[in-house]
Amino acid sequence: MKKISIVIPAHNEEGNVALVHEKIRQVFSGLSDYDFEIIFVNDGSRDQTQQKLEELSQKYDEVKFIEFSRNFGHQPAVKAGMDHAYGNAVISMDGDLQHPPELIPELIKKWEEGNDIVFTVRKYPKEISMFKRRTSDFFYKILSKLSDVNLTKGGGSDFRLMDANAVEVMRRFNEDDLFLRGLTSWMGFKQAGIEFTANERLSGQSSYNLKKMVTFAFTGITAFSVKPLYIAAYLGFLFSGLSVVGYGIYVIHSFITETEISGWASLIMTIVFFGGLQLIILGIIGIYLGKIFKQVKERPNYIIKNKNF
Repeated sequence: MKKISIVIPAHNEEGNVALVHEKIRQVFSGLSDYDFEIIFVNDGSRDQTQQKLEELSQKYDEVKFIEFSRNFGHQPAVKAGMDHAYGNAVISMDGDLQHPPELIPELIKKWEEGNDIVFTVRKYPKEISMFKRRTSDFFYKILSKLSDVNLTKGGGSDFRLMDANAVEVMRRFNEDDLFLRGLTSWMGFKQAGIEFTANERLSGQSSYNLKKMVTFAFTGITAFSVKPLYIAAYLGFLFSGLSVVGYGIYVIHSFITETEISGWASLIMTIVFFGGLQLIILGIIGIYLGKIFKQVKERPNYIIKNKNF
């Protein structure tokens, strides 16, 4: 009997962990050829999530939990679950039931057909705002153009199945700024996608605000490409050339016509413009230097406070 490990990061999900567990149990009741375990990763929750997990683990043998010493983030939580999952296949999904457990049989079917990684392509319901749709689509376009990975539009969900061989490769990664969606695409292997419509969150509030989404986007882009550095260099050459040509012509014309070179406002605007451009370029360089700084310290992605297996 093949075993399926299901990894679920949980941050303040006290109202959802029991529900998602029950949904998964119902799904596997119809999959008699498969055994399963659920590894909940408590990512520094401040509510009663840990207490709920301990109660579930005492009642159900398939429930495992990992408790972090503090909040390390969604991606390290998924990585921790994978590091401790030794099923024939590992499914990662969120604990708010936006990732429908009813799709698990389809993921397993695609895996049994010979695919090493089965990712999901998220389709937003009509209730989702146009701003969310537009920003999500824009993110994938920018990431594909600026990085060395090509994520399918809507295919950046962390709801996926990975064969044990692919998970073993994932365990070897020790990057500080984890971007598992990009790593999964970069790894290769035989992959297939399944479309799904995201459910509404049943309990609690999402901790992913606009600031975190923008930070996540920068992490994804800088984790897989140095193209922003090249863009910064190209901009420097471009505007330097334009300034030499444009202002050179102006100076020569003023010299020939004996026209006074004046214009305090234009001078200030020029200084502000190029000063801002330099700050942008320095900021891009600083992001990469910061990533190097954090990586060379080789701190762990997460610290486990407690686990029951």
